[in-house]
Amino acid sequence: MRISAARAAATSSLAFHEVLSDDGTRLRAWTNDPDETKTGPTVVLCNGLGTNPWTWPALLDPACTVRVVSWNHRGTGGSDRPRDPDRVGIEEFVEDGLSVMDHFGIDRAVLMGWSMGVNTMFELAFRHPERVSGLFAVAGVPGDTFRTMLAPLRLPHPVARALTVNLSRVMKYVGPALTPVVSRLPVGPRAIDLISHSGFMLPVRDPALAEVAVNEFLTTPLGWYFHLALRTSEHGRVSLKNIRVPAAFVAGRWDVLAGARDMATAAARIDGATYTELDGTHFIAMEQPERVHALLLDFLQRVA
Repeated sequence: MRISAARAAATSSLAFHEVLSDDGTRLRAWTNDPDETKTGPTVVLCNGLGTNPWTWPALLDPACTVRVVSWNHRGTGGSDRPRDPDRVGIEEFVEDGLSVMDHFGIDRAVLMGWSMGVNTMFELAFRHPERVSGLFAVAGVPGDTFRTMLAPLRLPHPVARALTVNLSRVMKYVGPALTPVVSRLPVGPRAIDLISHSGFMLPVRDPALAEVAVNEFLTTPLGWYFHLALRTSEHGRVSLKNIRVPAAFVAGRWDVLAGARDMATAAARIDGATYTELDGTHFIAMEQPERVHALLLDFLQRVA
């Protein structure tokens, strides 16, 4: 009942759309403006790999004044897998993002990225600068993400990349055996409490919504998820010298999936970019939704 109630309340703030990408892959796109009544600015969200709307509690608040459009990655959350299973890298995600923007009639917008979505938004800005008016990066770096992982352990970048890529390879092949077990895990209040005191995630502001987000995430077969991860791990660093739009980076100090120090150096390479480091993890938008949202609103005002 708890999960159903939280999901129903959050879903009432959403509308889902079917979008065809350039290669014919059917995507499940979504917006937090189901009645098309929001009068604030529009933001295109390049979400974390395999994640869903319920990871953004501030955006699902009916009082949110920002219109957000986004989509679920290929083979996750109701989006189809492509005919060619290898067409699931950052380049394809850029194609998907442009198709979603076209579907919603968005010629140019601020892009917001989380985690691997930061790779997507910077690649989109590099390839199609005319479609981008600003870049708001949350817990992510502009390319070569796997080398920045495990940052709190202070490992050399090549070592961090080797460890995380090889772990993903192992998980891709054992995933089919683990998926039936993981998909049946009872993710309830105790599980969220355990995760949020593990160091991987800190306590979240809305535990019931976090339950919805985690249960939805676990509907993706592990083998497919880590196939996506391995394809995105091939994405190199995006050149930042030609980024001419406002940019902001929001990092979690204890993030093990996107290094804060690498976000800081990326911000330093973009003229006028800002960098904010919060006491949080990779999931700062769930841990400190009001703070992250306030930073987004400040950024949108600067862009305007």
